Amino acid sequence: MMTLTERTHNLSQRALATPSAGAAPVKDRVESVHSLTRELDALRRQHEKLQQAVFEAAQVQRRLCAPRELTWGEFEIAGEIFPVRHLSGDFFKVLELDSALGLAVGDIAGKGLTAGVWQTHLLGLIQRCARRHSNPADVVGEVNHELCLNSVEAPLTALFFARLDPHSNELVFCNAGLPTPLLLRQDNVVEQLETGGPMLGALQNAKFEAGNVRLDPGDMLIAYSDGVTECRNAQEEEFEVARLSAAAGAVAGASANRALFSTLGAVLDFADACPPGDDLTLLVIRRRLGIPVQPDTQRFFGSSSKAGFG
Repeated sequence: MMTLTERTHNLSQRALATPSAGAAPVKDRVESVHSLTRELDALRRQHEKLQQAVFEAAQVQRRLCAPRELTWGEFEIAGEIFPVRHLSGDFFKVLELDSALGLAVGDIAGKGLTAGVWQTHLLGLIQRCARRHSNPADVVGEVNHELCLNSVEAPLTALFFARLDPHSNELVFCNAGLPTPLLLRQDNVVEQLETGGPMLGALQNAKFEAGNVRLDPGDMLIAYSDGVTECRNAQEEEFEVARLSAAAGAVAGASANRALFSTLGAVLDFADACPPGDDLTLLVIRRRLGIPVQPDTQRFFGSSSKAGFG
């Protein structure tokens, strides 16, 4: 299928073609030019409609990845996606699981329309499995099984899924192929959450394991897609995990939202004039310092629409 640019070029060439001997009268040639102009205008309108449809799809995608910022008892959560195209292959989700929180960050192989279509399916699948199983390894395992059974070949997907218990402050997680999330402790120690299994959609009988950590006051967890650490500068250097850890550590005492945008700013400053080659996604979870406060689940999961839980 020809692109709009190619079709426009062909129309222009036809309109400017030199008439041969015995060509139609000037009146007929003028009408031919007018016809070509109308056809070109129609193509432009079609292109504008397509752009508008993609833009609207991107807005739906952003609403599906919600909430983007949340304060929940002792915890602050902030997430953001910077797509390299209108539609992203990355996603994150925060959802209610009884009295706990489910946290997901994913990266679907590919970009654009195909990844965008699969994202909607995956988010629904993750939410359904997360409400069926309390163990994140079982959630991830069932998502993988469903993808492998799909009659349409699913793209490989990296997924970090965790369950946060507000009573014990324990985070149980399973990391299936996503770059290792970082846990920055209040005392500046950095831990990596590696336990999990392979990427989803490749091996139907793949095994997954769950790990667990306790989030103490002042601790901050950062889950991210590979577009963050693989972002390159003009010297072809990658941002890498060490720079990510340093950038996050520099604002470890800040709010989750400020830490998120400061870290993303560090990535973009590093890239400078080089546009990112892949989607950039970050999800930050921070346990605040101060007096312990139990989450008001009715406020965030019941009457409040601000939270935007799925």
